[in-house]
Amino acid sequence: MLGWGIVGTSFISTTMADAIKGSPGSRIAAVTGRDAGRLAAFASQHDIATTYGSLDELLADPAVDVVYIGTPNHMHHEGVIAAAKAGKAILSEKSLTRTLAQAGALAEAVRDHDVLFVEGLMYLAHPMYRHLPEMLADVGTIASISGFYAADIWDVVNPQGGGTLYNIGCYPVSLLQFVMQTAFGDAAFADRVVTGSGVRSPKDGNIGHAAISVRFGNGVLATLQSSDMVGMAHDFVIVGDKGTLRFLTNPWLPGTSNRLQFQAYGETAEITLLEDSHDAFHHQVLLMERCVAQGLTQAARPSPRLKDSLEIMGLLAEWEAACG
Repeated sequence: MLGWGIVGTSFISTTMADAIKGSPGSRIAAVTGRDAGRLAAFASQHDIATTYGSLDELLADPAVDVVYIGTPNHMHHEGVIAAAKAGKAILSEKSLTRTLAQAGALAEAVRDHDVLFVEGLMYLAHPMYRHLPEMLADVGTIASISGFYAADIWDVVNPQGGGTLYNIGCYPVSLLQFVMQTAFGDAAFADRVVTGSGVRSPKDGNIGHAAISVRFGNGVLATLQSSDMVGMAHDFVIVGDKGTLRFLTNPWLPGTSNRLQFQAYGETAEITLLEDSHDAFHHQVLLMERCVAQGLTQAARPSPRLKDSLEIMGLLAEWEAACG
Protein backbone atom coordinates (compact mmCIF):
# COMPACT_ATOMS: atom_id res chain seq x y z
CA MET A 1 0.00 0.00 0.00
CA LEU A 2 1.32 3.42 -0.98
CA GLY A 3 2.02 5.75 1.94
CA TRP A 4 1.32 9.43 1.22
CA GLY A 5 2.79 12.43 2.97
CA ILE A 6 0.64 15.54 2.52
CA VAL A 7 2.32 18.95 2.58
CA GLY A 8 -0.16 21.75 3.24
CA THR A 9 -3.65 21.87 4.74
CA SER A 10 -5.58 23.99 2.22
CA PHE A 11 -8.87 23.07 0.54
CA ILE A 12 -7.05 21.31 -2.31
CA SER A 13 -5.18 19.15 0.20
CA THR A 14 -8.55 18.21 1.68
CA THR A 15 -9.77 17.17 -1.78
CA MET A 16 -6.65 15.07 -2.32
CA ALA A 17 -6.89 13.54 1.15
CA ASP A 18 -10.41 12.35 0.37
CA ALA A 19 -9.20 10.87 -2.93
CA ILE A 20 -6.30 9.08 -1.26
CA LYS A 21 -8.60 7.60 1.38
CA GLY A 22 -10.94 6.46 -1.38
CA SER A 23 -8.34 4.17 -2.95
CA PRO A 24 -7.64 0.75 -1.41
CA GLY A 25 -4.07 0.99 -2.71
CA SER A 26 -3.18 4.13 -0.76
CA ARG A 27 -3.17 5.51 2.75
CA ILE A 28 -2.17 8.82 4.33
CA ALA A 29 0.98 8.21 6.36
CA ALA A 30 1.58 11.76 7.60
CA VAL A 31 0.80 15.44 7.10
CA THR A 32 2.69 18.66 7.73
CA GLY A 33 1.57 22.28 7.72
CA ARG A 34 2.74 25.73 8.76
CA ASP A 35 -0.15 26.50 11.13
CA ALA A 36 -0.34 24.21 14.18
CA GLY A 37 -4.06 24.73 14.69
CA ARG A 38 -4.97 24.04 11.06
CA LEU A 39 -2.62 21.05 11.04
CA ALA A 40 -4.34 19.50 14.05
CA ALA A 41 -7.79 20.14 12.58
CA PHE A 42 -6.79 18.65 9.23
CA ALA A 43 -5.35 15.54 10.87
CA SER A 44 -8.49 15.09 12.95
CA GLN A 45 -10.79 15.55 9.94
CA HIS A 46 -8.96 12.89 7.92
CA ASP A 47 -8.00 10.50 10.75
CA ILE A 48 -4.26 11.02 10.23
CA ALA A 49 -2.30 9.71 13.20
CA THR A 50 1.09 11.27 12.36
CA THR A 51 1.68 15.02 12.03
CA TYR A 52 4.93 16.89 11.65
CA GLY A 53 5.82 20.50 12.29
CA SER A 54 8.27 20.63 9.40
CA LEU A 55 8.71 19.26 5.90
CA ASP A 56 12.09 17.79 6.79
CA GLU A 57 10.51 15.64 9.50
CA LEU A 58 7.89 14.33 7.11
CA LEU A 59 10.49 13.54 4.46
CA ALA A 60 12.53 11.57 7.00
CA ASP A 61 9.58 9.27 7.71
CA PRO A 62 10.18 5.88 5.98
CA ALA A 63 6.41 5.30 5.87
CA VAL A 64 6.08 8.13 3.32
CA ASP A 65 6.49 6.79 -0.22
CA VAL A 66 5.03 9.68 -2.17
CA VAL A 67 4.77 13.35 -1.25
CA TYR A 68 1.80 15.50 -2.25
CA ILE A 69 2.75 19.19 -2.43
CA GLY A 70 -0.41 21.19 -1.77
CA THR A 71 1.23 24.47 -0.75
CA PRO A 72 0.70 27.78 -2.62
CA ASN A 73 2.33 27.76 -6.07
CA HIS A 74 5.12 30.22 -5.21
CA MET A 75 6.35 27.60 -2.71
CA HIS A 76 6.07 24.51 -4.92
CA HIS A 77 9.70 24.48 -5.98
CA GLU A 78 10.95 24.47 -2.39
CA GLY A 79 8.85 21.44 -1.46
CA VAL A 80 9.65 19.54 -4.66
CA ILE A 81 13.39 20.15 -4.39
CA ALA A 82 13.44 18.92 -0.78
CA ALA A 83 11.33 15.86 -1.61
CA ALA A 84 13.51 15.01 -4.60
CA LYS A 85 16.65 15.17 -2.46
CA ALA A 86 14.94 12.78 -0.03
CA GLY A 87 14.29 10.35 -2.88
CA LYS A 88 10.50 10.51 -2.63
CA ALA A 89 7.99 10.23 -5.47
CA ILE A 90 6.22 13.57 -5.91
CA LEU A 91 2.81 14.84 -6.96
CA SER A 92 2.85 18.65 -6.90
CA GLU A 93 -0.13 20.91 -7.48
CA LYS A 94 -0.52 23.14 -10.52
CA SER A 95 0.76 25.60 -11.55
CA LEU A 96 4.20 24.04 -11.70
CA THR A 97 5.75 27.06 -10.01
CA ARG A 98 5.35 30.85 -10.08
CA THR A 99 8.38 31.73 -12.24
CA LEU A 100 10.53 30.14 -14.93
CA ALA A 101 13.56 30.35 -12.63
CA GLN A 102 11.73 28.35 -9.98
CA ALA A 103 10.59 25.87 -12.63
CA GLY A 104 14.17 25.38 -13.79
CA ALA A 105 15.41 24.71 -10.27
CA LEU A 106 12.55 22.25 -9.68
CA ALA A 107 13.27 20.37 -12.91
CA GLU A 108 16.99 20.18 -12.16
CA ALA A 109 16.33 18.60 -8.74
CA VAL A 110 13.85 16.07 -10.17
CA ARG A 111 16.28 15.03 -12.90
CA ASP A 112 19.37 14.98 -10.67
CA HIS A 113 17.70 12.68 -8.14
CA ASP A 114 15.82 10.59 -10.73
CA VAL A 115 12.51 10.59 -8.85
CA LEU A 116 8.93 10.24 -10.04
CA PHE A 117 7.38 13.67 -10.57
CA VAL A 118 3.88 14.57 -11.79
CA GLU A 119 2.31 18.03 -11.89
CA GLY A 120 -1.21 17.93 -10.46
CA LEU A 121 -3.20 18.75 -13.60
CA MET A 122 -5.53 16.07 -12.32
CA TYR A 123 -8.05 16.24 -15.17
CA LEU A 124 -5.58 14.64 -17.59
CA ALA A 125 -5.55 11.49 -15.45
CA HIS A 126 -9.27 10.96 -16.09
CA PRO A 127 -10.02 8.11 -18.56
CA MET A 128 -12.06 10.41 -20.82
CA TYR A 129 -8.82 11.86 -22.18
CA ARG A 130 -7.77 8.49 -23.54
CA HIS A 131 -10.66 8.89 -26.02
CA LEU A 132 -9.64 12.36 -27.22
CA PRO A 133 -7.21 11.24 -29.96
CA GLU A 134 -9.89 9.22 -31.77
CA MET A 135 -12.35 12.10 -31.45
CA LEU A 136 -9.81 14.52 -32.90
CA ALA A 137 -9.58 12.25 -35.93
CA ASP A 138 -13.26 12.96 -36.64
CA VAL A 139 -12.55 16.70 -36.68
CA GLY A 140 -10.02 16.31 -39.49
CA THR A 141 -7.14 18.73 -39.96
CA ILE A 142 -7.33 21.26 -37.13
CA ALA A 143 -7.57 24.92 -38.13
CA SER A 144 -8.28 26.64 -34.81
CA ILE A 145 -8.77 26.05 -31.09
CA SER A 146 -10.50 28.31 -28.59
CA GLY A 147 -11.16 28.03 -24.89
CA PHE A 148 -11.84 29.94 -21.71
CA TYR A 149 -12.06 29.23 -18.00
CA ALA A 150 -13.55 31.65 -15.50
CA ALA A 151 -14.14 31.40 -11.76
CA ASP A 152 -15.16 34.07 -9.28
CA ILE A 153 -12.30 33.49 -6.83
CA TRP A 154 -10.57 36.88 -6.84
CA ASP A 155 -11.26 37.52 -3.13
CA VAL A 156 -9.67 34.26 -1.91
CA VAL A 157 -6.68 33.74 -4.22
CA ASN A 158 -3.09 33.80 -3.02
CA PRO A 159 -1.71 37.33 -3.69
CA GLN A 160 1.73 35.82 -4.34
CA GLY A 161 0.32 33.31 -6.84
CA GLY A 162 0.62 35.45 -9.96
CA GLY A 163 -3.06 35.93 -10.75
CA THR A 164 -5.47 34.14 -13.04
CA LEU A 165 -2.87 32.76 -15.47
CA TYR A 166 -1.27 30.58 -12.82
CA ASN A 167 -4.48 29.89 -10.89
CA ILE A 168 -6.70 28.61 -13.71
CA GLY A 169 -5.15 29.74 -17.01
CA CYS A 170 -2.86 26.72 -16.75
CA TYR A 171 -5.88 24.49 -17.44
CA PRO A 172 -6.79 25.74 -20.95
CA VAL A 173 -3.07 26.14 -21.76
CA SER A 174 -2.38 22.52 -20.81
CA LEU A 175 -5.35 21.24 -22.83
CA LEU A 176 -4.25 23.32 -25.82
CA GLN A 177 -0.82 21.71 -25.50
CA PHE A 178 -2.26 18.18 -25.34
CA VAL A 179 -4.43 18.76 -28.41
CA MET A 180 -1.54 20.24 -30.41
CA GLN A 181 0.80 17.40 -29.44
CA THR A 182 -1.81 14.74 -30.17
CA ALA A 183 -2.65 16.16 -33.58
CA PHE A 184 0.78 17.34 -34.75
CA GLY A 185 3.49 15.80 -32.56
CA ASP A 186 5.49 16.90 -29.53
CA ALA A 187 7.32 19.75 -31.28
CA ALA A 188 4.20 21.58 -32.49
CA PHE A 189 3.36 23.41 -29.26
CA ALA A 190 6.71 25.16 -28.92
CA ASP A 191 6.66 26.66 -32.44
CA ARG A 192 4.47 29.72 -31.86
CA VAL A 193 4.03 33.48 -31.78
CA VAL A 194 1.78 35.03 -29.12
CA THR A 195 0.00 38.29 -28.36
CA GLY A 196 -1.92 38.93 -25.18
CA SER A 197 -3.60 41.43 -22.90
CA GLY A 198 -4.91 41.55 -19.37
CA VAL A 199 -6.79 43.49 -16.71
CA ARG A 200 -5.44 43.82 -13.16
CA SER A 201 -7.39 42.72 -10.09
CA PRO A 202 -8.36 45.52 -7.66
CA LYS A 203 -7.44 43.24 -4.76
CA ASP A 204 -3.76 42.54 -5.32
CA GLY A 205 -2.73 44.07 -8.67
CA ASN A 206 -2.23 40.66 -10.27
CA ILE A 207 -3.77 39.88 -13.65
CA GLY A 208 -7.42 39.04 -13.04
CA HIS A 209 -8.73 38.80 -16.63
CA ALA A 210 -6.47 37.75 -19.51
CA ALA A 211 -6.66 36.82 -23.18
CA ILE A 212 -4.05 35.37 -25.52
CA SER A 213 -3.85 34.73 -29.26
CA VAL A 214 -1.41 32.12 -30.55
CA ARG A 215 -0.27 31.44 -34.09
CA PHE A 216 1.51 28.12 -34.32
CA GLY A 217 4.14 27.46 -36.94
CA ASN A 218 1.89 25.00 -38.77
CA GLY A 219 -0.79 27.67 -39.21
CA VAL A 220 -3.16 26.61 -36.41
CA LEU A 221 -4.67 29.58 -34.58
CA ALA A 222 -5.65 29.51 -30.90
CA THR A 223 -7.37 31.94 -28.56
CA LEU A 224 -7.61 31.44 -24.80
CA GLN A 225 -9.11 33.49 -21.97
CA SER A 226 -8.80 33.14 -18.21
CA SER A 227 -10.51 35.03 -15.40
CA ASP A 228 -10.42 34.93 -11.60
CA MET A 229 -13.06 37.65 -11.37
CA VAL A 230 -16.24 36.15 -12.90
CA GLY A 231 -17.79 32.73 -13.28
CA MET A 232 -17.98 29.80 -13.00
CA ALA A 233 -17.89 29.37 -16.81
CA HIS A 234 -15.95 27.27 -19.29
CA ASP A 235 -15.70 26.36 -22.96
CA PHE A 236 -13.27 24.57 -25.26
CA VAL A 237 -13.81 24.12 -29.00
CA ILE A 238 -11.63 22.47 -31.66
CA VAL A 239 -12.38 23.39 -35.28
CA GLY A 240 -11.23 21.16 -38.15
CA ASP A 241 -11.90 20.78 -41.84
CA LYS A 242 -14.49 18.04 -41.19
CA GLY A 243 -16.29 19.48 -38.17
CA THR A 244 -16.05 20.86 -34.64
CA LEU A 245 -15.58 19.22 -31.24
CA ARG A 246 -16.89 21.00 -28.14
CA PHE A 247 -16.73 20.05 -24.46
CA LEU A 248 -20.26 20.48 -23.09
CA THR A 249 -19.26 19.65 -19.54
CA ASN A 250 -16.25 21.17 -17.78
CA PRO A 251 -13.14 19.71 -19.45
CA TRP A 252 -11.03 20.55 -16.39
CA LEU A 253 -13.32 18.95 -13.80
CA PRO A 254 -14.30 15.64 -15.39
CA GLY A 255 -16.46 13.49 -13.18
CA THR A 256 -18.81 10.56 -13.50
CA SER A 257 -20.73 11.90 -16.52
CA ASN A 258 -18.95 13.88 -19.24
CA ARG A 259 -20.40 15.09 -22.55
CA LEU A 260 -18.72 16.15 -25.78
CA GLN A 261 -20.39 17.29 -28.99
CA PHE A 262 -19.13 16.57 -32.48
CA GLN A 263 -20.70 18.64 -35.24
CA ALA A 264 -19.86 17.50 -38.75
CA TYR A 265 -20.53 20.28 -41.24
CA GLY A 266 -24.05 19.99 -42.64
CA GLU A 267 -24.94 17.14 -40.27
CA THR A 268 -26.85 16.75 -37.01
CA ALA A 269 -24.70 17.19 -33.93
CA GLU A 270 -23.66 14.00 -32.14
CA ILE A 271 -23.31 13.88 -28.34
CA THR A 272 -20.77 11.48 -26.83
CA LEU A 273 -21.33 10.52 -23.19
CA LEU A 274 -18.20 9.36 -21.37
CA GLU A 275 -19.09 7.93 -17.98
CA ASP A 276 -16.87 6.73 -15.16
CA SER A 277 -17.45 5.73 -11.57
CA HIS A 278 -14.86 8.17 -10.19
CA ASP A 279 -13.68 11.76 -10.56
CA ALA A 280 -10.30 13.04 -11.76
CA PHE A 281 -8.73 13.28 -8.29
CA HIS A 282 -9.39 9.57 -7.69
CA HIS A 283 -7.79 8.71 -11.03
CA GLN A 284 -4.80 10.91 -10.19
CA VAL A 285 -4.21 8.79 -7.08
CA LEU A 286 -4.48 5.61 -9.17
CA LEU A 287 -2.00 7.12 -11.65
CA MET A 288 0.58 7.67 -8.93
CA GLU A 289 0.03 4.14 -7.60
CA ARG A 290 0.69 2.69 -11.05
CA CYS A 291 3.77 4.83 -11.67
CA VAL A 292 5.34 3.92 -8.31
CA ALA A 293 4.58 0.22 -8.80
CA GLN A 294 6.21 0.30 -12.25
CA GLY A 295 9.25 2.25 -11.07
CA LEU A 296 8.60 5.15 -13.45
CA THR A 297 10.00 8.66 -13.11
CA GLN A 298 7.18 10.27 -15.07
CA ALA A 299 3.65 9.48 -16.16
CA ALA A 300 2.74 8.78 -19.75
CA ARG A 301 0.48 11.03 -21.75
CA PRO A 302 -2.26 12.25 -21.37
CA SER A 303 -0.85 13.19 -17.92
CA PRO A 304 1.92 15.79 -18.13
CA ARG A 305 5.54 14.75 -18.35
CA LEU A 306 8.13 17.08 -16.86
CA LYS A 307 8.92 18.51 -20.29
CA ASP A 308 5.23 19.21 -20.80
CA SER A 309 4.97 21.02 -17.47
CA LEU A 310 7.96 23.17 -18.38
CA GLU A 311 6.40 24.01 -21.76
CA ILE A 312 3.14 25.00 -20.07
CA MET A 313 5.08 27.28 -17.73
CA GLY A 314 6.83 28.77 -20.75
CA LEU A 315 3.56 29.80 -22.39
CA LEU A 316 2.15 31.10 -19.10
CA ALA A 317 5.23 33.29 -18.71
CA GLU A 318 4.87 34.54 -22.30
CA TRP A 319 1.22 35.29 -21.66
CA GLU A 320 2.05 37.19 -18.48
CA ALA A 321 4.73 39.23 -20.26
CA ALA A 322 2.34 40.01 -23.13
CA CYS A 323 -0.18 41.43 -20.63
CA GLY A 324 2.36 44.11 -19.63
